[in-house]
Amino acid sequence: MEILNLLVETGAVLEGHFLLSSGKHSDRYIQCAKLLQYPDKAEIVVKKIVEKIKDLDIDIVVGPAMGGIIVSYEIARQLGKPAIFTEREDNIMKLRRGFEILEGQNVLIAEDVITTGKSSYETIEVVESLGGKVIGIAAIIDRTVEEINLPIYSALKLDAKAYDADECPICKTGLPLVKPGSRKFK
Repeated sequence: MEILNLLVETGAVLEGHFLLSSGKHSDRYIQCAKLLQYPDKAEIVVKKIVEKIKDLDIDIVVGPAMGGIIVSYEIARQLGKPAIFTEREDNIMKLRRGFEILEGQNVLIAEDVITTGKSSYETIEVVESLGGKVIGIAAIIDRTVEEINLPIYSALKLDAKAYDADECPICKTGLPLVKPGSRKFK
């Protein structure tokens, strides 16, 4: 409950009608940036994840931009490992800025929130194309609504509804749809 309390205390838990980065709709959105603006609180939350992964053989932590940048950095800081991030260029996830993943490196993907795994899978594709081996996904919040084919290490598991746009009961109420995330939709 400590993690949920920190999220609520920082205003990270939002209720309404939200467009998730997966394209799905939800009645709840966790804006982890509200929590991550406080380094002392971020350290506490990420420590819960690090306790679960500290014995894994991790060479590098990779966070998909935007949500995974701070999370990957803080996980890597606590583990004493390097942290890098992928980002979208022309709406395609890429490794830029001179970052490298070496052949055979064990990579941990780090996210703020994982729902469908879309950003993680895009990042996994980048990592594997460079010869890296993804060993798991770390996230502050695991609100998965689909099976993810890798171990997930989270600070908090939340059950939250996510609807396909054409089946969203919230749309029928007329409540305006809000898109708080950073992903651009085509």
